[in-house]
Amino acid sequence: MATTDFKDYYSVLGVARSASGDDIKQAFRRLARKYHPDMNPGDKVAEGRFKEVSEAYEVLSDTDKRRKYDQFGKYWKQMGQPSGGGTGWPGGAGMGFEDAEFGRFNTFEEFVNDLLGRFNTPGSGSPGGNSGYSSYRPPAGSSGFGFNDFANGTTGASKGRSTQALDREANLTLTLSEAFHGVEKRLSITGETIDVRIPAGVTPGKKVRLRGKGQSNPYATQQRGDLYLVIDLQDHSFFTLDEDNLICEVPLAPDEAVLGTQLEVPTPDGLVKVNVPAGVRSGQSLRLRGKGWPTKNGRGDQMVRLVITPPKSLTPTEQDYYEKLRDSRSYDPRSTLQGITL
Repeated sequence: MATTDFKDYYSVLGVARSASGDDIKQAFRRLARKYHPDMNPGDKVAEGRFKEVSEAYEVLSDTDKRRKYDQFGKYWKQMGQPSGGGTGWPGGAGMGFEDAEFGRFNTFEEFVNDLLGRFNTPGSGSPGGNSGYSSYRPPAGSSGFGFNDFANGTTGASKGRSTQALDREANLTLTLSEAFHGVEKRLSITGETIDVRIPAGVTPGKKVRLRGKGQSNPYATQQRGDLYLVIDLQDHSFFTLDEDNLICEVPLAPDEAVLGTQLEVPTPDGLVKVNVPAGVRSGQSLRLRGKGWPTKNGRGDQMVRLVITPPKSLTPTEQDYYEKLRDSRSYDPRSTLQGITL
């Protein structure tokens, strides 16, 4: 930067000359996010402001450079600076903003933290002493998001997309009883032991969120994503789940279907007596209200599907009665089929 192109770096960052290092850092973060080129595509003015605020932070975040800037003004770079200095990046020549490989970073926060770390290392481009960006690469399998994919940071109760990049998922299979009643589990996920309380009434595909149990940001030790447990349910020998309803099948003997009967049907609350009317059809269902799956508004229903099941073997007496019934039966179940054509 030529000495005639003097800039008031304090004005560029919008801070007082007495501003603390933390004040300067916060101002830089705010302005860098606002003017970053990926957040202002094609806006040359924003691109220029981004370079300007980064150049200002480079100087004011370095104690020695700031002292010289305050003392010598536009001539500060001539006061003991190496002759090979570049155009606003630590470590000297050749590294301008237009050369930055933004795609190396998963989130805007990673970029800013890396930038802050390098700017705070006098005379070098990175903590390791090499000019330019650090050697960080996205984890294996990462899609290498650009900054336009992470437009918002994490502030207050709002969860920005930068933190979402640190989220992870794990599958958790429960028995139907565990999901119905709720359960406490101790899990081991990627070497970390986690205690979790699963609420009653979770359903397949439901995600249980564990705050702060996701991946850590290597550039911001206090930043961690969330862990989402994706629920799956084991099959049950009697019940199946259909949204908020429990479905079960109960067999009926042919005479019970014809004459009607009273059954004892298992429910999550124990056995319940159910009256079956005469003349039911196989596949017909009876509804037990409030005996289904737990929901935030109470319980769903239990649907009892009736299946007429003929005996596989008969005693001589049963054989005789069924033959007499057949010979004397007046009802033809297929009478409606006569005359049907296509």
